[in-house]
Amino acid sequence: MIGRKNWLFNQTPRGANASALLYSLVQTAVANNLEPFDYLKYLLTALPKLGRHYKPEALDQFLPWNLTEKIKPLK
Repeated sequence: MIGRKNWLFNQTPRGANASALLYSLVQTAVANNLEPFDYLKYLLTALPKLGRHYKPEALDQFLPWNLTEKIKPLK
């Protein structure tokens, strides 16, 4: 279970939100049978290339079920 003790070390609500976002991304990758580290690495390198002005539909390409060819599956 994610949560409970993980939230203990968040110093601020903003920090808790950041932690929750990362936990959510990791669990979404796991639920879609992707290596979480590789998924996060891909997101952190590819998302900045979108620039500041993009259409919301552009984010669809980063959903885990659209990346099965680019990211290795869980072992």
